[in-house]
Amino acid sequence: QVQLVESGGGLVQAGGSLRLSCAASGRIISIDAMGWYCQAPGKQRELVASITSGGSTNYADSVKGRFTISRDNAKNTVYLQMNSLKPEDTAVYYCNAAVRPYFYQQYVEVWGQGTLVTVSS
Repeated sequence: QVQLVESGGGLVQAGGSLRLSCAASGRIISIDAMGWYCQAPGKQRELVASITSGGSTNYADSVKGRFTISRDNAKNTVYLQMNSLKPEDTAVYYCNAAVRPYFYQQYVEVWGQGTLVTVSS
């Protein structure tokens, strides 16, 4: 089975930085798009940033210029560098990936367990 394991969340002051990591494990043929989503209590999960297998990126307007998504295909890992953090960035951040497992012809959407980011004012 394929799993996404996230790390890097924590408590930071406004203006600080964090770097989230998400590593895919398991018998994987390929990974297409990967992304980061956030979800605050009582709110829907929202796309923060995504990156294609070719490296093209997309960002939510609220994080443009502050966050950077990247990936290391050799490590099956996606990162989210978060700079100039604001209290409104506080949320659980979830990693997402479209993964093709070994002996499987379809891509499967996989979610990480989430990592909490808390930004204090």
